[in-house]
Amino acid sequence: MLVTHPPDVRYLTGFTGSNAAVIVPARPSAKHRPILFTDGRYTQQAKQQVRGTAVVIAQTSVVREACAWILERKIATCAFDAEHTTVAALDAMRRWIPSRHRRNFFRPVRSLIAELREIKDAGEIGKMRAAARLGCELFEGLLPRIEAGKKEVEIAADLEFAARMAGAEAMSFETIVAGGIRSAMPHGVASNQRLPRRGFVVLDFGVLLDGYCSDMTRTIHLSPATRTERQAYEAVLEAQQAAVAAVRPGVTCGDVDEAARSVLRRAKLADHFTHSTGHGVGLEIHEGPRIAARQQQELQSGMVITIEPGVYLPGRFGIRIEDMVLVTPNGGEILTPATRAWIEL
Repeated sequence: MLVTHPPDVRYLTGFTGSNAAVIVPARPSAKHRPILFTDGRYTQQAKQQVRGTAVVIAQTSVVREACAWILERKIATCAFDAEHTTVAALDAMRRWIPSRHRRNFFRPVRSLIAELREIKDAGEIGKMRAAARLGCELFEGLLPRIEAGKKEVEIAADLEFAARMAGAEAMSFETIVAGGIRSAMPHGVASNQRLPRRGFVVLDFGVLLDGYCSDMTRTIHLSPATRTERQAYEAVLEAQQAAVAAVRPGVTCGDVDEAARSVLRRAKLADHFTHSTGHGVGLEIHEGPRIAARQQQELQSGMVITIEPGVYLPGRFGIRIEDMVLVTPNGGEILTPATRAWIEL
């Protein structure tokens, strides 16, 4: 198999450079090890990071030299990840194969490495605990800096500066800070809009620490809330708690989604829950499994998922509460324990 998706390359070899391809033998052994191809910029980095894998410093395109290596050994077929290989990349790979070998040489497979990555080992879980813990600390430190009149981008900048100072490599994704009526935008990334004197503020963010992502959302309220706003918040919190309680090995992703959705249905808010309940997290912010309606994949111990129901009323307000949850043999363990109780500033 020829692997080119950077997170998959890192998972297989430990290499974090931006330009690499890995050949994985059909039957790896001490004699037939995986081989990583990269370019001269990463000679020292590859020596430091890569273990259990041979390294070739390519003089031309890394994928071209990988294809040449395969042909020299008279290998008949090579798999590639159809989820991440573009049409242009596949066309180039085929051009580098002599015409007499092209027919059925490259065989598509889907998400083979991604499926392996869904189950985290102890080392990965430790890194994700650390990233999640840092996210919680950042949220708690940010609360005193949130005030009416401050721009959303200023809140995001405060958070991101603190994250880098605390050792984060980057943010997991573009920070969401959405106040007032903008809180009804599920992906309302921070804007120049100033926070209102009264209303919800949705904060959705994560950090990248040692290669692994964190992801959490908290919704706070500025000034006293109305009864309707409090009731909506309590419904979302109850939905989130119900979905977390449903997490355990053997339960389908669809059942976890339904645990959250059924609570909002009783509260007559289900029509305002416009996205899935969650997703896997790891080297990428969005991985499998997908926690959504009618998804039949079963949870397995070692998966790390998000549980993030929300309700969004355009022109009025939005609320989302999200935690990272580790699937354990005994149920779901919340990795982001920052308070989900009502916060009014």
